[in-house]
Amino acid sequence: MSLLDSFSYEFSKEPFLISTDKSKLDIDLIHSYLSSRSYWAENIPRAMIERSIQNSVVYGVYEGKYQIGFARVVTDFATYGYLADVFVLEEYRGQGLSKWLMDCIFNQTPEFQGFRKWSLATADAHGLYEQYGFTALARPERMMEKVNFTKY
Repeated sequence: MSLLDSFSYEFSKEPFLISTDKSKLDIDLIHSYLSSRSYWAENIPRAMIERSIQNSVVYGVYEGKYQIGFARVVTDFATYGYLADVFVLEEYRGQGLSKWLMDCIFNQTPEFQGFRKWSLATADAHGLYEQYGFTALARPERMMEKVNFTKY
């Protein structure tokens, strides 16, 4: 059994909850948001969302039984984490939920302490992520990527 199979955390700040329990996720909401309201995953197929969730650590943000936010971490649980697909529904923004979500991921999840490197991609949330130690690439000439598509 891998760490991914046994990963389970809940953080509460009434009336909100952040949970890594995949059974709580509203896949319809996640797919709808990512495929139609995000700039990074426009038109992403639902099956791809489901597979990405299955193979990542996920954090759902909830008010009562309703999901209002999401983030996922791709990791080896030893040295590296990639933060992806972060969102809080528009009507819940401005309440500190994104900051709380980042705190739960980066400061309250023991398995993620001591990583050598974290990375993410963002077009518009630099201010949020800078609060958690992210900076522009120090040596972008060392980074490479392989892109096999431009749109889903």
